[in-house]
Amino acid sequence: MRSVRARAALGATVVVALALTAAGLAVLLVLRANLTDQAGLQAEVVAREVAGQLALDVPYDKLETGDEEDHPVQVTDEDGRVVAVSKDLDAISGTGTGHVTPQPPPAPSASGGGDGGGEDGGGDRHGGEDRDDDDAAASADPGRGEVSTDDPGFTNGTATVDGDRADYRFASVEATNSAGLTLTVHAGAPLAAEQRAVASVRGAMLAGLPVVLLVVAGVTWLVTRRALRPVEGIRREMAAITASEDLSRRVPEPGSRDEIARLARTTNETLTALEASVDRQRRFVADASHELRSPIASLRTQLEVGAAHPELLDVTGAVADTVRLQALAADLLLLARLDAGERPGKARLDLGALVREEVSQRTGDRIPVTVSAAESGGLEVTGSRGQLARVIGNLLDNAERHAERSVAVLVRGERGGVVVAVTDDGAGVPEAERERIFERFVRLDDARTRDDGGAGLGLAIARDVAVRHGGRLAVTGAAEGGARFELWLPGAR
Repeated sequence: MRSVRARAALGATVVVALALTAAGLAVLLVLRANLTDQAGLQAEVVAREVAGQLALDVPYDKLETGDEEDHPVQVTDEDGRVVAVSKDLDAISGTGTGHVTPQPPPAPSASGGGDGGGEDGGGDRHGGEDRDDDDAAASADPGRGEVSTDDPGFTNGTATVDGDRADYRFASVEATNSAGLTLTVHAGAPLAAEQRAVASVRGAMLAGLPVVLLVVAGVTWLVTRRALRPVEGIRREMAAITASEDLSRRVPEPGSRDEIARLARTTNETLTALEASVDRQRRFVADASHELRSPIASLRTQLEVGAAHPELLDVTGAVADTVRLQALAADLLLLARLDAGERPGKARLDLGALVREEVSQRTGDRIPVTVSAAESGGLEVTGSRGQLARVIGNLLDNAERHAERSVAVLVRGERGGVVVAVTDDGAGVPEAERERIFERFVRLDDARTRDDGGAGLGLAIARDVAVRHGGRLAVTGAAEGGARFELWLPGAR
């Protein structure tokens, strides 16, 4: 399943199915519990009605049990013997005993009162009269029995009434008659309504669940398809750009402000940066080829002339062209390493000492260089000694090329870093051109000869090295009227 739409639809369907299943089970459990509680309440009412009759010493065969089919009743004594059941009760389970036939109570023990009557029988009559009085007194005060006020016990079971077997909820209530005999009334209420309701709800849920899932899957599919339609447009345009290699084309940007619109804008920004990088690379290759062509052609001409006429060989010019080729090749190699992401070294060095060392090694300068830097402390930076020496050398070469009478270098600590300022008294750099001079192969003085003007890579290399060391390089106007190049590098930690 490689389609995002299919995965989204499947995922949404599974989540909704799980949620609906959990909700449906919860609804069924709550419904079943409520209906079961209602059946238990009905059974308790019937059980307490029968228990009240027992507490009033109503004979077992005279008990009113209500609707025997809906509310089967079983009465047991303290020993678990069945003493009364409702009419037409054929079988029962879940009440502790399955007997449905009333059992007679145990016979009372015999007493020896046969000879106590006397001959005249007066005692019998007197005694009979006393017993009649006692029975009359007992019947006149029937309220000595009681019904238990404790919560009834509830069980589930079955009962067969008049041949029909069904499930019931049984409530058990205890009652004590006037003779002190504790009886337990088991009364049932049918669970058929609960079962029908649960089955009906369950059937409705099972029938509606597939429909709901189909609707969820379809809606998710359509919504995802509509949402991903711009992505497909972006993909097609990117495939066309890749096939045509035309980096000037751009992907369509939807009018929405969502993530896909931001993706399209970011893609177009990436294409713009890529197009600029490719154009810069092409110009670099073209400029490098052009710069290499002149010294190579000059050197070849001199060598061909020297081969034909040794006395006319310009050895000095050949050496100069060779040195220029060597310097240009070194610059191109350094730029290639910088473009490849070469990280600067981690050496700790004193920038003031490095400037003085570079100035002392310059023997061919036409204008002396003045250096102002602290002898020690506060001028340390971290980086590549060779690359930073190349930056200082390039700045000095540029100043020597444009200065008229003086070149000065100032090294000082500033804002958590070290500043190297190279100043000349030349014509300066026009404000509109102060950023362009840091581009590769850019030379502002078109009238300058190639030998004097260089290839236009020195300042570009200097800025690239400065940026990769966490610093910056900028040009401003000098007080003397020339140019002031300021290199700032973070101090060593």
